[in-house]
Amino acid sequence: MTKSEWYCAAKPAKAVSSLEHHETAEQDHGRPETRRYYQSDDIHWFADKDKWEGLRSVGMVESIREVDGKATLERRYFLCSLPLGVKEFAHTVLGHWGVANNLHWVMDVCLGDDQSRARSGHAPDNLATLRRLALNILRRDETKPRGIKAKQINAALDTAYLLFVLGI
Repeated sequence: MTKSEWYCAAKPAKAVSSLEHHETAEQDHGRPETRRYYQSDDIHWFADKDKWEGLRSVGMVESIREVDGKATLERRYFLCSLPLGVKEFAHTVLGHWGVANNLHWVMDVCLGDDQSRARSGHAPDNLATLRRLALNILRRDETKPRGIKAKQINAALDTAYLLFVLGI
């Protein structure tokens, strides 16, 4: 993609003058990955821009990964409250995924989120809320330098500790 091209939903749009580009290359989990970040503050064409309070720019990330000699391309689009500054946009995108991945990993590994078989009614949402509540309660306790799983086990085996973390 050249600087004079801007794609949205895989359809070429008019060239924009305020398009910034940044590229990174890294080796992650044994496979090469190139990320190309594009950001523009030219949002006059966006029909619903008034519905997005604070909208200042749009961005796109192209991730090109090579696994077993085969390259895959993934594009993600972003509506941003960030001003034009593609390096800050890149940093923010990576930070968002880091937080999301860390939370989902803890929810799955420590609290068995993916093993839940609750599928109907309000049960999935209610159980997810209870899991997040339990996670927040256990993270709040700094008296024991242990991970979440160890704190869970400790609370299950020690009523005094359970009452302490619950604030009772």
